[in-house]
Amino acid sequence: MEDRWLSVDEIGAYLGIKRDTVYKWIAEKKMPGHRMGRLWKFRKEEVDEWVKTGGADDNKENRNQGGQK
Repeated sequence: MEDRWLSVDEIGAYLGIKRDTVYKWIAEKKMPGHRMGRLWKFRKEEVDEWVKTGGADDNKENRNQGGQK
């Protein structure tokens, strides 16, 4: 059964980031996740699409402003 919900640790391992970064991206970058009680769960397909569209990009805000600081 490949289509399953991933935990914070599992999505972090999949993306190669730390657990704290996952929580930071949820809060600051609107990383797609679903809260189930106290737990966050993720669909790999939703996170993949979010990454592809630049959701995890640190320079996204600069590009939207024409590269000006």
